[in-house]
Amino acid sequence: MKKRKNFASFDSNEAFKKLHIQDLIRWEIDFQPLHPSAFFQERLRRLEEHFDLTISERAKELLIDALCEEVVEHHGRLKIWKAAMLQSEDLTGTVDYLVAPRRAYLEAPLLCVVEAKKDDFEKGLAQCLVEMKACQWNNEQLSRHIDVFGIVTNGEVWKFYKLTGAGDVFETLPYSLGDTNSTLGILHYVFTKCEEQL
Repeated sequence: MKKRKNFASFDSNEAFKKLHIQDLIRWEIDFQPLHPSAFFQERLRRLEEHFDLTISERAKELLIDALCEEVVEHHGRLKIWKAAMLQSEDLTGTVDYLVAPRRAYLEAPLLCVVEAKKDDFEKGLAQCLVEMKACQWNNEQLSRHIDVFGIVTNGEVWKFYKLTGAGDVFETLPYSLGDTNSTLGILHYVFTKCEEQL
């Protein structure tokens, strides 16, 4: 049996070669801003007041949890799995966040991965790309040829990706938590596209 390579061991060059891509395609999304709920605004205020949100990836995950929780509430058919194990025929590792259909167990179609990084977006992109590729492989085992989405974030800056069935990878410009309505809006757009594929 072929030895599986861990997601975390990839650099960006290796990830691009693994996906057989030479470049990323600019992805401009026509989305509607999403106004945060009073619950979210209060949660964010409490996090910023009582937690250090800068020192580590684990600290950043508090922000990521809050944003994902705020948006997935609008998508009753989705569930987010944290620290989920993911494998394909030649890839393996733990995904920070994995979006899949809402059920008691994790199973394809695997729709979106979120890679939390303290600030190393290049490393985050490398991991995100190969994680999306592993999701695509799992989906194809069920004859599901669908787009897979990816997100790389440090909690404050968010970049969004799409891997198409044809193997093209699209990338947005960065979105900032400073513009909360836009960041929530584009996350809502991505989760909507995930749900449409169920």
